[in-house]
Amino acid sequence: MGKQAGLTRRSFVAGAGGAALAFPMVNFGYYTLSAASSRKYSGRAMDIVGEALVIDMLAPLHMDFSPDANTKPPSEQAIADYKASGITGFHNSFGLGGPDAYSDTLRYFANWQGYAGRSPDVFALIGTMDELEHAKATGRIGVIMGVQNADHFRSVEDVKTFYDLGQRCSQLTYNSQNLLGSGSTERVDGGVSDYGVEIMKAMSEVGMLIDVSHSGDQTTLDAVKLSPVPIAFTHSNCRAISGHVRSKTDEAIKALGDKGGVMGIAGVRQFVSKTDPTNITHIADHIDHVVKLTAIEHVGIGSDSDLYGYDDMKPEQNKMLRSAYKGSYAFRDKIDVDGFDHPLKMFDLTEELLRRNYSAQNIKAVLGGNFQRLLRNTWK
Repeated sequence: MGKQAGLTRRSFVAGAGGAALAFPMVNFGYYTLSAASSRKYSGRAMDIVGEALVIDMLAPLHMDFSPDANTKPPSEQAIADYKASGITGFHNSFGLGGPDAYSDTLRYFANWQGYAGRSPDVFALIGTMDELEHAKATGRIGVIMGVQNADHFRSVEDVKTFYDLGQRCSQLTYNSQNLLGSGSTERVDGGVSDYGVEIMKAMSEVGMLIDVSHSGDQTTLDAVKLSPVPIAFTHSNCRAISGHVRSKTDEAIKALGDKGGVMGIAGVRQFVSKTDPTNITHIADHIDHVVKLTAIEHVGIGSDSDLYGYDDMKPEQNKMLRSAYKGSYAFRDKIDVDGFDHPLKMFDLTEELLRRNYSAQNIKAVLGGNFQRLLRNTWK
C-alpha cells in the first residue's frame, strides 16, 4: 500500500487538522497529543496512525439517544476528539428491526445524514473509497452509513433503494431470527433462507457490503459460502478466546479468510475476555488469533462503540441498552475494555502491536488497509 496523505507526528505536534493537538512532551521519544491528556505515544506509533487510512468498521458517531441529540452540531471538544483520534472512516451503524423497520430506517438515514451534512467542514458522507481517501486528505471524518439488520428490506428491490439513499453495509440479521436467517442468540439456527440468498445477490450487485457480525453460527457459515463476493464480520471476536455466543468460531473465521473477507475485532468486554481484568492486550490477542488462523490480510478493527465507550453513556441510557439484550449477553459492571475506551485508542492499540513486533505495514493493514481493500472491491 502506498503512503496515505494525512496526519504525521510532525503535524500532530504542530496541532494540525484544527484539533487541539499541540503541547508535545518529549520523553525518550514519546509525545503527548494534547494538553488535556497525559497519554504519551512513541513517534513510531504516531507516524503509523497518521499515515494509515484508519477505518473503524463499527463506530457510531455518538451514543447519545436523546430525542434532540442530532439536532445540535458536534461540540468543539467532540470535533477535536474526532480529529485527534486518527480515525477517518466511522461505520455509523445501529441495530434496527421489527414490523416498522422500513419507515424507521428511512427516518434513521434522514436523521444521521442530516447530522453529518449540516457540518460539512467536519464530516463527509461516504459512498465510494475515493471519497473516503479524499476525506483523509482533507482532514474530515468519513461517515459510512450502515444498518445492523436487514428487516428494512421488504423486497429485493429495496436493496437498491437503500443503496441509493447512501447505505453501504448491511448485516443480514441482528441477534434474533428474521426472514433472512438466524441471530447469534437464537436457540435454533436454520441458516440463510432462500430470501436471504436473494438479498445477498442483490447486495453484491449494487455494491453493498454483507455483514454477519450478529448472526448465528450456521447463518454465518452459509453467508460466507453462498455470497457471490467476500463478506465481513465488521465487529466480532474469537470464540476460542472469549467463549461468548456472539463471537465467531474458528471454522467461521477460516472460511471468511478463505473467501477473502475481513473480520473487525470489537472492544466489548465480555466478547473479548472470559474474566477480568480485560484490557487492550486482550484485543491484540484476538488479532493474533485471526492472523494465525488466516493471514494478516483478513483482520481489522470494528470497535462496536463511539470514541468514549458505553460506560460513559448517560446512566439511564446505559441501563436501557443493557435491558434490550438476552441474559446470554452476560454484561458485566463495565462494558468497555480498559485502554480501548477513549478517543486515542487506536494509538494504544498501535503501541501494543508494536510491542508484539508487528511491522508498520501490517499495523496499517489492521488499522484500516484491509477494510480499505475489501470496501474498494465491494462498492460500485
